[in-house]
Amino acid sequence: MNVSTIAWITLSAPILAAALILLVTRKSKPLAAGLAILSALITCAGGWILFSRGATGDFLGFNWVDLGASFQIPIGIALDPLSRTMLVIVTTIAPLVFIYSIGYMKDEEGYWRYFAGLALFLFSMLGIVLANNLVMMFIFWELVGVSSYILIGHYFRKDSAADAAKQAFLVNRIGDFGFMLGILLFWISTGTFSFSALNSSAGVFVQHPTLLGVACVLIFCGTVGKSAQFPLHVWLPNSMEGPTPVSSLLHAATMVAAGVYLLARIFPILSASPGACEVVAWTGAITALGAGILATQQDDIKGILAYSTISQLGYMVTGAGLAVSAALPMFHLFTHAFFKCLLFLTAGSVILGMHHEQNIWKMGGLLKKMPVTFITYCCGMLALSGCPFFSGHYSKDLIMACSWEHHRGIFWVVVIAAGLTPFYMTRQAMVVFFGKARTEHSEHAHESPLVMIIPLILLAIPAVCAGYAPVEHFFFHEIGSLAEPEVPSFVPTIFMAAFLAGLGLAFLIYRNVEKDPVRIPFLAQRFYIDDLYFWIVRVIQGGFARLCSFIDRWFIDGILVQGSATFIWTIGFALRFLQLGNIQAYAFFFGAGVIGLIYLILNVR
Repeated sequence: MNVSTIAWITLSAPILAAALILLVTRKSKPLAAGLAILSALITCAGGWILFSRGATGDFLGFNWVDLGASFQIPIGIALDPLSRTMLVIVTTIAPLVFIYSIGYMKDEEGYWRYFAGLALFLFSMLGIVLANNLVMMFIFWELVGVSSYILIGHYFRKDSAADAAKQAFLVNRIGDFGFMLGILLFWISTGTFSFSALNSSAGVFVQHPTLLGVACVLIFCGTVGKSAQFPLHVWLPNSMEGPTPVSSLLHAATMVAAGVYLLARIFPILSASPGACEVVAWTGAITALGAGILATQQDDIKGILAYSTISQLGYMVTGAGLAVSAALPMFHLFTHAFFKCLLFLTAGSVILGMHHEQNIWKMGGLLKKMPVTFITYCCGMLALSGCPFFSGHYSKDLIMACSWEHHRGIFWVVVIAAGLTPFYMTRQAMVVFFGKARTEHSEHAHESPLVMIIPLILLAIPAVCAGYAPVEHFFFHEIGSLAEPEVPSFVPTIFMAAFLAGLGLAFLIYRNVEKDPVRIPFLAQRFYIDDLYFWIVRVIQGGFARLCSFIDRWFIDGILVQGSATFIWTIGFALRFLQLGNIQAYAFFFGAGVIGLIYLILNVR
């Protein structure tokens, strides 16, 4: 089978499964789950085959819009080292999450709807990965938004879940509007949507560096929305209202990773604009620090992990703004995908064992009751925290070393954020797994079934070793250089000190405590940013809407429309009294008119 056929099968399998689940298997749970898992396994096999063959090239499927040689929008597949590596990440994680979902969603409503949504979600992300032009990517970008709306709002009968789904959809549209403007600006400037042509067109902007910077920042708006960067980060913590496997897939390898992948896709043209790179790097650094601070005061087990995702995405975005190749942010995306997927699935295991309780202060003492979950959680936690010999240590330290080399201000921001990570993860571990059981649910918690445990064990392996040099070379040597920048010997010591300080401080504060000894309302309420946005929507947007309604009702409808209609009706009503139906009266009016006309002619000059 040739490469093109394998690529199209890999892309099409999930959408075919979603259609079959929707049309055929709605009454059969095993068939619905089986079709979704089969499609995920097909994509996994296809992804690894394409990667192992080193497949390269653009494969045109059809022209979505064809207005002749002057304007065409093709739907095609691009295979290169970047897309092959991202394909492996997505298609390796997806089957594990799908299989895990069998156990987690066993007794949940909307079983078939859930697996159809997962398959659609996978299809949408694969379209982003394999797209060979900006317009095709944008189409699948929006499909990811639709898929996330369906999955986040799975429990749509809960107001909080329905609101979270709407918020995720609407907030992302703000970023996507900028993304769309960036696509149009690049097309106006270069006449192409193709990634290969676009990335080689930097010379077009030599005389117009401001235009290039504006176009890149507008494209970056898409990343700000999809990858939950400040100030459009608010949707991601609230998206935890969806089922936990959805959170795992969304945070690890699909929706939020799409923004970083977009930056990697346009990296050659982005790196030609120092101003745009500065905006990207600072946005990522501020997001990494801000989200890390907020994670220290969250009580929801998934909420803590959500803010950790935002923080780690900030690292990736910072790397994209500072690096000399797309390999640097993609390397951290690669390691993060495995350990973050693992952490969310372990959180799901805890939630299931706790009868869907998510407040960490109602847990405790789960170490002995859920030993496999605890061990695999530790693998993910240490990788996320940057512990030596775990995958996150290698990728995160590269970004921090790169920031030392290029921008000292950003360096200190990300170092502080790096120290916060082991703090809030150790806090979570101490409260959830150690100490005494705080509630009856934690007293009677139990280990998860085998169908959920096996994916945890399999994910724990790359969570430990995905950052090792042989793995790094195997996946990234064709994308770009990952050579560690030359930094003074004390810089790695700073990294280790930040890790140990965060871990040790959390251990001292949260060891054997019954309630949170550190309570900062400003942080617990997320800097009140959510409240600020709600106020803006309620007061400013709502006030503007009421003003528009008043103008529409009383000025446009009342005066312009109804007023003019009433005026004409009044004239007509008055004139009808002149229609007497009497020939003598009509003769009198005619004569009076003639006399009046003669008078005007004689007296008006």
